[in-house]
Amino acid sequence: MRSPTGASAAIVRAARQSQATLLLSVPLALEYEAVCRRSEHRLEAGLSNRQVEVFLDAIIAMAEPVPTHFLWRPQLRDPNDEMVLEAAVNGGARAVVTFNVRDYGTAASQFGVEVLLPREAIARIGR
Repeated sequence: MRSPTGASAAIVRAARQSQATLLLSVPLALEYEAVCRRSEHRLEAGLSNRQVEVFLDAIIAMAEPVPTHFLWRPQLRDPNDEMVLEAAVNGGARAVVTFNVRDYGTAASQFGVEVLLPREAIARIGR
């Protein structure tokens, strides 16, 4: 949302073109909504409240819903990242794409999930 030319935006475009799959649980969708609606993010992106709503609707519509069958907490250093790992594990993801790679330590690999920076994910999608 904040950087339309960045790696995260490229991942969203790849998902729109069915080159990647976004997984989304209800708790994760609520977190995305809360973060995107913060005034500092909205203002930095230069978006109106309505444009943020359209952006969020598009992300949610594009994503594959993931039911939370199992809670895997606690696994990570940052409790705010737990719902991301849970969505990845419950959704059978091969990777979590995040700028917070360090916060995941080795926990994700125990579930067979890689942790990648957005630029690393884009490089893999491009292959």
